[in-house]
Amino acid sequence: MNLDNLQTKLIAAARAAQPSEQVPYAFEKRVMARLTESVRVDLLGAWSAALWRAAIGCVAVAVLSGALSVWNSHHHSTEGDLSQEFETAVFASVSSTDEAW
Repeated sequence: MNLDNLQTKLIAAARAAQPSEQVPYAFEKRVMARLTESVRVDLLGAWSAALWRAAIGCVAVAVLSGALSVWNSHHHSTEGDLSQEFETAVFASVSSTDEAW
């Protein structure tokens, strides 16, 4: 297919056809008036939708972390208390008797 030949035929056909005179009165003025109208933005609706989406996500994270905490406490109940292990780890350097001074 010769694209250059097709393009010249289409341009010639477009130039031969005269534009229609059936355009409504002051059509372009109505279109331009609608374009210049300011669109009213519903900020309250946008904030409301965003906050509801965030709330749903927060509830999902809270439920999942709570379920993980309960599940983890049931599976690791034979181990020592985490608070005691943490205290031992924090005060390990304080209670050491070896002073390297």
